[in-house]
Amino acid sequence: AYMMSIRLLARAPFMIILSWIMTLTISKPASILFLIAIPFLGGTLLFIAKAAHPHFIKVFDEYDVLNNSVQENVNASRVVKAFVREDYEIEKFHGISRYVYELFTKAEKIVAWNAPVMQFTMYTVVLILVAIGGRSIVGGTMEVGELTSVIVYALQIIGSLMMVTFVFVMIMIAEASTDRIVGVLDEVPEMQDQADAVKNVADGSIDFDHVDFSYGGEGGNLSLKDINLHIKSGQTVGIIGGTGSAKSTLVQMIPRLYDVTGGSVKVGGVDVREYNLEALRDQVSMVLQKNVLFSGSIYENIRWGDEHASDEEVQRVCRLAQADGFINEFPDGYNTMIVQGGNNVSGGQKQRLCIARALLKKPKILILDDSTSAVDTRTDALIRKAFREEIPDTTKLIIAQRVSSIEDADQIIVLDDGKIAGVGTSEELLKTNEIYREVYESQVKGGGEDE
Repeated sequence: AYMMSIRLLARAPFMIILSWIMTLTISKPASILFLIAIPFLGGTLLFIAKAAHPHFIKVFDEYDVLNNSVQENVNASRVVKAFVREDYEIEKFHGISRYVYELFTKAEKIVAWNAPVMQFTMYTVVLILVAIGGRSIVGGTMEVGELTSVIVYALQIIGSLMMVTFVFVMIMIAEASTDRIVGVLDEVPEMQDQADAVKNVADGSIDFDHVDFSYGGEGGNLSLKDINLHIKSGQTVGIIGGTGSAKSTLVQMIPRLYDVTGGSVKVGGVDVREYNLEALRDQVSMVLQKNVLFSGSIYENIRWGDEHASDEEVQRVCRLAQADGFINEFPDGYNTMIVQGGNNVSGGQKQRLCIARALLKKPKILILDDSTSAVDTRTDALIRKAFREEIPDTTKLIIAQRVSSIEDADQIIVLDDGKIAGVGTSEELLKTNEIYREVYESQVKGGGEDE
């Protein structure tokens, strides 16, 4: 809209002003007529804009719903097919589409008044000019050539006004989009670095001191409730709990993906809110539940951890993450191209590549958020063995659903409904914690009986 409007808006005002000045030199009554008509048209356009603008805002909001529906169905196309829900999803799409059509039609009906109002006004002005000019010619105060000139200037003004109104309508529609873009650009991050922010993380020790957290902020429902923990640097810590027990929420406090609602989280003895965000997150490597790979080669994906890493360093961390074996089976090895979303590798392969990427950062704290769920137990054990032997000084936090993944951890944290239900080694928790004992027996003993 703005690319098209710049040229038109630069030319049209000059045409209007200069044509009006020339009209003034020929006939004052005609020039006064334009001074009445142009403000009238401006007021009408302003009224139309105010009436239509809220409708366009609503249209673009509904476009979000429409786009989300399409994106959801593209991403989940196999699920839609598996449950034979094509007809339902198509009808849902048509429902949203019809609503967008109705909103747009309502807005365009208001905008459509612009052209007829403008043309009616301006051609009425031309008729009045002909009447005035005709009388002046009969009275001998105006020549036919002068009347012709005034009409030509009137048509120039009409043409320029049509260009202005065309641009005006385009900008009015574009403004709804502009508001949304500006809203994003003007968003102020809640997390701001202090002027004297700490830029060096001493070690990988972690302390939770009476931590409360709510996604809704102050007064919201607490996801974490009075969490007190001390984790020494270099320890391996397992975190286990049922669905919705806030395991992921707990570890996201460490790299300050969220700020605590109450209490404090310390890394290396310093409150995470006092750190420079980049410095803190550089020392905390996190492999999330949802593994994400990017378009590009395996080398390029792993180097997200360190863009200056050598090929040997990339291969080393892939060996630690037990990814080296399957990578070398690809015809192009480490130069194999990953398609968008990593859809040309399996879930277990994707997890191992993401672990390798995290290890390349050489972090003081490594967080695995259920990141080995798609690998077999043997590979899981080899990854943990590599962690123990190769990165003993890195603090390792492992969220897992399988007891075998955390059984040999220095300490295991049992979470239940956002609270710590137990802390200790596997042997200690088997004696003292009913939740851990039930999970252990259902997996270990249950698995043995099945076999």
